[in-house]
Amino acid sequence: MSPASPDASRSILIGTLCGVAAAACWAISFVAARYGVQHGFAPADLVMYRFVPPGLVLLPFMLREGILDLGGVTWPRGIVLAIFGGPVQAMCAYTGFSLVPLGHGVVIQPACAVLGGLVLAALFLNESLSRQRLFGAVAMIAGLVLFAGEAITTIGTHGLAGDLLFVLGGTLWALFGTTLKAWSVSGTRAAAAVSIVALVLYTPLHGIFFGYERILAASLTDNLLQLFVQGVLASAIPIYLFTRAIILLGAARGATFTALVPCFAIVFGALTIGEFPSLIQIAGLAIVITGFRFAIKA
Repeated sequence: MSPASPDASRSILIGTLCGVAAAACWAISFVAARYGVQHGFAPADLVMYRFVPPGLVLLPFMLREGILDLGGVTWPRGIVLAIFGGPVQAMCAYTGFSLVPLGHGVVIQPACAVLGGLVLAALFLNESLSRQRLFGAVAMIAGLVLFAGEAITTIGTHGLAGDLLFVLGGTLWALFGTTLKAWSVSGTRAAAAVSIVALVLYTPLHGIFFGYERILAASLTDNLLQLFVQGVLASAIPIYLFTRAIILLGAARGATFTALVPCFAIVFGALTIGEFPSLIQIAGLAIVITGFRFAIKA
């Protein structure tokens, strides 16, 4: 055994733990969002908890890096990133959770993010779209059709609207990732820029258009829960962990951990808020994850 083997094994172990932990953080944030909209919070309130607290924490860093050019990202680009991966994208997801069951959102949004990423990378980043990835994309679409069918037949018109919001949220996230690659902006720097843009622009808009009545009416426990989950577990921590996993394992293997998000979310949802997936949702999840595995494989 070569001297480098223990170090390599340690890197694989740490990278795996980071990837699993990142997926768990995102899954918990999905479940907490579903719980929040069911217990009096407006989607806009959850958006505020998602971005404003990190913005306050990161404000000293941004002042040191240069807030006039948003730490090198620039304000025009920061606003674009905030639309694709910030308050606008989050509003789509949180509103979707007010219309359809947890299982729909935790599968449809990540799947559409991957599908959109494949298409955008092929169109604008000159990345190849192999037969294997095409097969994965077709399988994912087949799984998503099951969710759409359930929304139409058992939930109603608002169910289809909720699914479409998750499609839009996933597409915006794909645009976010593609834009980061095209502009060569790191994930951590982009997260800081988006949080500052949200702090400066979204906070006053929230007060004007949505107010704080629902936040004040909610219990202290529920407010602290959303503050911690959306402001910490859904933002800075998973971005760092996911980035670390990619550094240690490579982009292809690191990306596979995203497939764990819907699995974790459905398990956490069943254990914590008592929301169990239907048989159609389980079948759709299995097909989507199979397609996901092929779609992201290098």
